[in-house]
Amino acid sequence: MTGIVGRLVRLNVGLFLYGFTMAMMVESTLGLDPWDVFHEGVTHHVGLSFGQVVIVTGALVLLLWIPLRQLPGVGTVLNVVVIGLAADLGIAVIARPDDLWLRALLLVGGIVGNGFAGALYIGAALGPGPRDGLWLGLVRRTGRSIRLWRTTIEVTVLAAGFLLGGTVGVGTVLYALAIGPLVQLFLPWVQVTPARRSPATVPAR
Repeated sequence: MTGIVGRLVRLNVGLFLYGFTMAMMVESTLGLDPWDVFHEGVTHHVGLSFGQVVIVTGALVLLLWIPLRQLPGVGTVLNVVVIGLAADLGIAVIARPDDLWLRALLLVGGIVGNGFAGALYIGAALGPGPRDGLWLGLVRRTGRSIRLWRTTIEVTVLAAGFLLGGTVGVGTVLYALAIGPLVQLFLPWVQVTPARRSPATVPAR
């Protein structure tokens, strides 16, 4: 499916799966990726659900694109809404297990599924997510490295999320180590033009 309809289907399936696998990691209680540590931390201080915080944060980050003169795509806009809705649905239907081994399975399944979902979304090639677009815009405007801006942003949101009460744990480390290779593994199978190798190494959020 390489036409626009097929790409939109791929985009929305990827976004939904991305949000649902985020919920799997939340329900594992074993640690989240930096942005989700922040999202969860915020939920402890406002009257919003996890998914609602994801949506509001995405919209606010998208506003930061304006001074960077970064232009969103249809995937960017859908990203703001679909991932948060899917995350809340996942949290509602996934029962939080008591046994550690079941929580570990939930975590690993969430990370692997998140990697596939990210590849599916990136493969649709319909615009970066608001959070990735932020560091892409900063790189373009300042000429500094991707590593610098990506690390700066993610360390900042991780620290803020931890201080707000978000869950940092083994899952945070495992996600950081595994998500790049997982997306790289899945991407050739789902991208729009397999001959073109995407430079992305993490899911576009």
